[in-house]
Amino acid sequence: MIVDEKRIKDSWKEYMEKLMMKTINGIIEYQLELKEGPADCIMIDEVAAALKKMKRHKAPGLSGLAAEMMQASGDIRTQWMLDVCNGIVKEDCIPEDWKSSVVLPIYKGKGDPMESGS
Repeated sequence: MIVDEKRIKDSWKEYMEKLMMKTINGIIEYQLELKEGPADCIMIDEVAAALKKMKRHKAPGLSGLAAEMMQASGDIRTQWMLDVCNGIVKEDCIPEDWKSSVVLPIYKGKGDPMESGS
């Protein structure tokens, strides 16, 4: 099977644009909220809630840090993540590793394999 990378990229672009915009009377409006001024500090309960929601048994990201590793570290992980995230907010600089991601859409046997988001 020949993979048409341009077609795949165009399909994902179209799908993501549909998620981010709405059309009213033929006028396209993007649903993006811009916040001006300094960013608010992240609260420890927000970090704890996010860590609790992490799905187990998923492949780790580029850092190699899996959810199970974070969840096994107890309260230390929450404070560590809070410090990391607030440091990023304060410095206004996202680590380069966090800007990279690999998205692999996997067909799970449901619907049309050529349709994104089905």
